[in-house]
Amino acid sequence: MASTSPASPDAVDLLILGAGSGGYAAALRAAELGVSVVMVERDKVGGTCLHYGCIPTKALLHAAEIADQTRESENFGIKATLDGIDMAGVNSYKDKVVSRLYKGLQGLVKSRQIEVVAGDGRLTSPTTVQVGDRTIEGRHVLLATGSQPMSLPGLEIDHDRVIDSSDALRLDRVPASVAILGAGAIGCEFASVWRSFGAEVTIIEALPHVVPLEEESSSKLVERAFRKRGIGMELGARFESVKSTDSGVTVSLEGGKTIEAELFLVAVGRGPVSAGIGYDEVGVAMERGFVTVDAEMRTNIPTISALGDLIPTLQLAHVGFGEGIFVAERLAGLNPPPLDYDGVPRVTYSEPEVASVGITSAQARDRGYDIVDNTYDLAGNGKSQILQTAGAVKVIAAKDGPVLGVHMVGSRVGELIAEAQLITNWEALPAEVAQLIHPHPTMSEAVGEAHLALAGKPLHSHS
Repeated sequence: MASTSPASPDAVDLLILGAGSGGYAAALRAAELGVSVVMVERDKVGGTCLHYGCIPTKALLHAAEIADQTRESENFGIKATLDGIDMAGVNSYKDKVVSRLYKGLQGLVKSRQIEVVAGDGRLTSPTTVQVGDRTIEGRHVLLATGSQPMSLPGLEIDHDRVIDSSDALRLDRVPASVAILGAGAIGCEFASVWRSFGAEVTIIEALPHVVPLEEESSSKLVERAFRKRGIGMELGARFESVKSTDSGVTVSLEGGKTIEAELFLVAVGRGPVSAGIGYDEVGVAMERGFVTVDAEMRTNIPTISALGDLIPTLQLAHVGFGEGIFVAERLAGLNPPPLDYDGVPRVTYSEPEVASVGITSAQARDRGYDIVDNTYDLAGNGKSQILQTAGAVKVIAAKDGPVLGVHMVGSRVGELIAEAQLITNWEALPAEVAQLIHPHPTMSEAVGEAHLALAGKPLHSHS
């Protein structure tokens, strides 16, 4: 294993601080390659994604989908009655999903002979981490301490009326009304859940659109769907203050407008967990709390790497997986290819879902591309009509060149993004994709139809 560390001969090959998505992915791959690994974790292996993020929120979203389907069952000729939302039952289902995955992960870690040390770890040198009275030495140290919910300056989260996403996952009731600050993935997903469960929901976003990092046309489709669902939106609105009372909150916006709600969810993003863990003292370079790394996740200290939400890349669990595998293979001397962050698929699991890969129209123009694009409306897709979902697939390509980005809105479009990932990552031409025959009737046909139109031979759409 390559290393410039002066660690002692009995040091472990790879010492990982944090056992979330990136940390455990690195551990599993490294162990597979014959590298000795110790992980230090203060909570549970699996980290935020498994226990407080991706998995439990998607379980809530699936329960919300069932509530919507029950409520709308007569549209399909089925007579069913929604008697209410049993949050104890919903939480039990959610917790069982998490528990099963957690047990499976623990089994994997154990089977690969990875030692997990429980406790608060602190970096004490370029090759050591202190956990309680124990000092653990590694030839290489990987920082993978992840992220935590952020707030705004002066906005205190009291975990009662003013809550964060972790508090939202623990709620034992459906609130009557919620104001949500932030219209990124977290805000939109909880807005979807609570609206499906029957709550009155208002989203507050300082930028002009929801899911503001997505293609603008995707944002507008989500806004249309949210309005149809009765989700209120205050877009381009500046938050000023929130006042809590025994019965709820009053949220004040710039310009004098106020919103009354039972709860106020602060969903303005997640910040790195890097303070008070010894990074500063050891001399790890940081900027705005993020650990700075090169393209191969190396820090300024030769024996230390960092990944996941701790570094300023996409805050997605699957990015952590990819970075973890990359670091493990680099340390084992395999010389893996660098990660292409443009090629990482992104999904917001609201209703409707938003899925994208590659770059947006604005980004393409900023990079000097002359582009062509096509938007295929799901109204022309048979399976979408069966599912009664609205939305679109937009394909952006360089003029006379490859596909640069694919952007989708609609129920379950997250399941379509893998094909789009292959298209963009392999730099396929629209005409090449147009030659592929998609199964009928499926939503995947929408991807094919958009490329057919872009190749100049539309089938179920206008050119």
